[in-house]
Amino acid sequence: MRVLGVDPGLTRCGVGVVEGIAGRPLTMRGVGVVRTPADAELGHRLVAIERGIERWLDEHRPEVLAVERVFSQHNVRTVMGTAQASAVAMLCASRRGIPVALHTPSEVKAAVTGSGRADKAQVGAMVTRLLRLDAPPRPADAADALALAICHIWRAPAANRLQQAVALHASKGRTA
Repeated sequence: MRVLGVDPGLTRCGVGVVEGIAGRPLTMRGVGVVRTPADAELGHRLVAIERGIERWLDEHRPEVLAVERVFSQHNVRTVMGTAQASAVAMLCASRRGIPVALHTPSEVKAAVTGSGRADKAQVGAMVTRLLRLDAPPRPADAADALALAICHIWRAPAANRLQQAVALHASKGRTA
């Protein structure tokens, strides 16, 4: 499975591609950041993010897009920018028929480090170790994007089995 992880943000939108399957060594296929100037008009920033995400989709052809689920913070302005960047990434993938998966920050941290309360340094260190990199990807947004992709690869098989079980249970209820 090839997954494009996206750590959404208006100024720095982390992107990272990881390939592999659960239980096997994973491979990083690319990592980076789509940047926009903080003083640019919002519409122009969103278009720049769209173009950046589209380039990553063209180049890496992922099977799934894993995006950080936006959660409420104290700073509403930050949440809005993150949500807008997230929506752009989801739109780009959906337009191409690429499935989108959302993962919470604590879910990603728990999957990669074993603790949902891990800090950025711990996430970066584990991403480096899991992908057998020489150094943690910089900035942290890039490492977070890779962590999202890793989380999805590891959690997708269990989520798929759960969905199949629910569907089977629902279909038995209709035939009874």
